[in-house]
Amino acid sequence: MSSNPVVYFEIPATDLQRARTFYEAVFGFEFEMDNIDNNEMAIFPFKEEEKGISGALAKGEIYQPSLAGILVYFYTQDITETLNTAVQNGAEILYPVTSNGQWGFVAEFKDSEGNRIGLHQALTHEG
Repeated sequence: MSSNPVVYFEIPATDLQRARTFYEAVFGFEFEMDNIDNNEMAIFPFKEEEKGISGALAKGEIYQPSLAGILVYFYTQDITETLNTAVQNGAEILYPVTSNGQWGFVAEFKDSEGNRIGLHQALTHEG
């Protein structure tokens, strides 16, 4: 396999506009709206030439927000600031900022829809 195995994710939403407003406020994302198989989607930004994956906020009968589902981690350059911004926009801290050794720092919060969402900040290396 010549690439990362994960290519796409969907985060369940019961109120797509509320979820979109939350993620725009916390991360500054701009979403593209779509309707796929009668499910409302707010597509996260994605550039083909960049590394990483993309996904969508998804509202439909098959999407149920949960604290017990798959955990998606969003990269941030300042985990404390991002976590504080999430809380200011209604999030609840589930796992405070914690060192992850050589991998940097992680934290988790409950988003506007009731999903467990992770944050990751890499260690900075000067040199």
